[in-house]
Amino acid sequence: MLQTIKAFALLGGDWVLYILLGLSLWAVAVIWNRFLHFRAKEREGEVLGGQVPDLLAQGQFQKVTKLVEKAVSPEGAILKAGLANLSLKTEGLDRVLESSRLNEKMGMERNLLVLGTLGNNAPFIGLFGTVLGIIKAFNDLAISGTSGPTIVMRGVSEALVSTAVGLLIAIPAVAAYNYFQGKIKRHLSNAERLSNLLVAYSAKTKE
Repeated sequence: MLQTIKAFALLGGDWVLYILLGLSLWAVAVIWNRFLHFRAKEREGEVLGGQVPDLLAQGQFQKVTKLVEKAVSPEGAILKAGLANLSLKTEGLDRVLESSRLNEKMGMERNLLVLGTLGNNAPFIGLFGTVLGIIKAFNDLAISGTSGPTIVMRGVSEALVSTAVGLLIAIPAVAAYNYFQGKIKRHLSNAERLSNLLVAYSAKTKE
């Protein structure tokens, strides 16, 4: 068993770079997917946030229903769920809106765990490749005997590439993760504001 571990360590860290390359492509795919996802919804959320409060204040629930009929934003989907259940008592309507908010949140957070995980762990994967590369470099020095430090320095410089690549993946992944989390927070805050107004004005009509 020990010999197997030693043989594995002496393979070097070049293969780790292939893993990092695959992870980088995965991260780019997730970032692009989430970017398109939010771009399609953001403008609509802003429009609803500006128009719906006045319509609700005027008691024009039918206009709001028409406005969100084909909505794709989280705000629109949540309002649509609430408007479809206006006959419920306040507590029941609150539960429907909260359930819809949770459902929209899960949809917006889809695949973001990938970015968070890569941001936290890609540097360690790169460091693992670097350590393996350094082990191989010193082993090559021991075998060559007379080559001096040159062979070690070359091996170490090549091994450090893995750490650099790991950081190159982690930094954009963390930045993108925080960026998308900010968008989720804004959508949900806007949706909660509109939901509270819907509950308040619907309760007023039932008095």
